[in-house]
Amino acid sequence: MKFSRPAELLKRVLPSQHQSRRLWVTTGNGRRAAVPRRGFTLLELLLVISIMALATAGVALTLPDSSANQLDREGERLAALLESARARSRATGVPVRWRAVGTGFRFEGLPANDTLPTQWLDADTLSLTDTPLLLGPDPLISPQAVVLSQTRHPERRLQVRTDGLRPFTVQSVP
Repeated sequence: MKFSRPAELLKRVLPSQHQSRRLWVTTGNGRRAAVPRRGFTLLELLLVISIMALATAGVALTLPDSSANQLDREGERLAALLESARARSRATGVPVRWRAVGTGFRFEGLPANDTLPTQWLDADTLSLTDTPLLLGPDPLISPQAVVLSQTRHPERRLQVRTDGLRPFTVQSVP
């Protein structure tokens, strides 16, 4: 057997992965011919399916529960609003009170031109605290807290609280 190029010799001696996937059949005149195999092996299919299952499970676990995040956002927003009203109360020297009303809340004591939001971002959010919070004008206020929940998930509650010296923070209620 004579080979015209060294590459042909290497193909004969060291079959590539592509050649190893060929099926050798004998033709009618007695010669052997290489026919490429079609399709995938069972092992290849199982490997692809298991990789896709792992990727799907990883994505599903990283997706947050939107209703839980909504209550967290409401708590963080309320904490920021309470701190803002507290700072405005100290700056103006006028006592400011926060009070939950109906489907929202109200800041009493702020000047008419100084407005803060009065509605929850989510209509299902509600305050379980009926007592108003006094936000100033003294730099030290009494320890105060507001408990938030949602009508969709009444078992989940957050507390927006301060010890009177530090800013309002959001904590889970057990």
